[in-house]
Amino acid sequence: MILSSYASLWIFGVLLLSPSLIISLPIQDSFLQCLQKNSDISFPFSTLLYSPVNSSFISILQSSAQNLRFTLPLTPKPELIYKPVEESHIQAAVICSKQLGIHLRVRSGGHDREGLSYVSEIDTPFIVVDLDMLRSISIDIDGNSAWVQAGATIGELYYRISEKSKNHGFPAGVCPSVGVGGHITGGGYGSMFRKYGLAADNVIDARIIDAQGRVLDRKVMGEDLFWAIRGGGGGSFGIISAWKVKLVPVPSTVTVFRVAKTLEQGATKLLYRWQQVADKLDDDLFLSVSVQLANAGKKGKKTMSTSYDAMFLGDTKRLLQVMQESFPELGLQQQDCIETSWINSVLYMSFFPNNTTPEILLQRNNLFKRYLKGKSDYVKEPIPETALEGLWERLFEEENPSMELIPYGGMMNKISEYQIPYPHRKGNLFMIDYSTSWKDPSENAAKHIDWVRKIYEYMAPYVSMNPREAYGNYRDLDLGMNEKTNTSCEEASVWGTKYFKDNFYRLVQVKTRVDPDNFFRHEQSIPPCHQTTPLRFFHDSTGFQQINHTPAVSISDSKGCHDHSTALLVTDKQK
Repeated sequence: MILSSYASLWIFGVLLLSPSLIISLPIQDSFLQCLQKNSDISFPFSTLLYSPVNSSFISILQSSAQNLRFTLPLTPKPELIYKPVEESHIQAAVICSKQLGIHLRVRSGGHDREGLSYVSEIDTPFIVVDLDMLRSISIDIDGNSAWVQAGATIGELYYRISEKSKNHGFPAGVCPSVGVGGHITGGGYGSMFRKYGLAADNVIDARIIDAQGRVLDRKVMGEDLFWAIRGGGGGSFGIISAWKVKLVPVPSTVTVFRVAKTLEQGATKLLYRWQQVADKLDDDLFLSVSVQLANAGKKGKKTMSTSYDAMFLGDTKRLLQVMQESFPELGLQQQDCIETSWINSVLYMSFFPNNTTPEILLQRNNLFKRYLKGKSDYVKEPIPETALEGLWERLFEEENPSMELIPYGGMMNKISEYQIPYPHRKGNLFMIDYSTSWKDPSENAAKHIDWVRKIYEYMAPYVSMNPREAYGNYRDLDLGMNEKTNTSCEEASVWGTKYFKDNFYRLVQVKTRVDPDNFFRHEQSIPPCHQTTPLRFFHDSTGFQQINHTPAVSISDSKGCHDHSTALLVTDKQK
């Protein structure tokens, strides 16, 4: 699966020595010629390329496009889809894209909420490098680790782990069709993150193709870049080809339950109580809340349903003790609980039908493809009951509203917000994911989008402030966008600090050093900083750091982005 360092360097050398191409040729022909000239072996690259003239082009483009809003006819389409089957093919794609001046986007699972892995509004023409053929997974149970290529889904990873062991798992998301490559770059939370942290917290090594077409592992890339790619967002620093992740222990028996309460059953007071205890529950318990419309039983009447969805790393007996001590108000009973294996809990939390076998995780299917608009928030104080009542009124205005409340605490309180770029740690009670979805493309999309924006506006007094934080993997272009050229770091910091807080400024520093020409870019990628005025300090757990403290790599190493009185450095504690 993984090329040797020698082979990678040899391929890179061949690429650099390639003659320039005839740019006037059609993009497909030029790109194909470039791939062939820059390959060390004869390979039928034409079988990896799909253009709009191919009958399968649209089906391939839409195969992992999870938000159907970005599959409509007027959405910008790539000139080519390129599906590499070897790591060296990614290297060639980077070199050829640079030589031909063609912008590229990279897709692993296609779950980007704004479609940025396969749609470009700011750069044309563009191609899509689709990694779904690079999905090899190598499990090392004795070493408690796994190498997984970026095109694999987290469901495939879960399945391959369970094949080898019933007592190992990995703390990633609950949607099994999400691609490993992009999921980890944004952090990646799931039903074990209160116990073990994010997926990105459990990365040991990685392989990335940089803007020069080189393959770098952790040792070669250095700790700054390794820090940045674990939670700093995809599409900014290079193309991840594989992650090495740490496997975590799971018990032979886990317990799941799903208990729903409507407004008529006291949902408002119960949710207020949940907010007070959610981040303080036993670390082995993940207890999220889904809020949706439901039938009240009377003809034509709707109500609000709050569904308490749980996965507990233990048996029913201990779970009932934990719930009785911490959240007796839910009234959990033994008959509500299902004891199962960890791999089957993945199916349960993903809403697969009962009696579904784990093999379905290998099909890479998403049961919930739809037209979607979503936004996110972090909550630091319980939302008052009166505010919840106002929220219900607004949810009733939409046909298919959804809110997911994800509890924090546990391990998330113990990891520094500077450990990796993902900063939303201690002090957060829970995260909110607001969304609305629809199935008919003829529906008024603007109406649905406007509704979720109004909900977001209504919630402003009750969520984090200065900045109003957001989850980077729940991409939201309402927060701001890069311009095609010359996006200033100050402009990008408006949305960047919402996703990364002060870690945004260190991400800019890394970007400026490793990709100063901004080859890897999209509407919300980290920009390089070439301005002469400083951005601001960023800090670690010891406080603010200045350039005259400890020698370290600074932004001035790449085209000068500070004056020497105020630039902040990467210290060992930040690493």
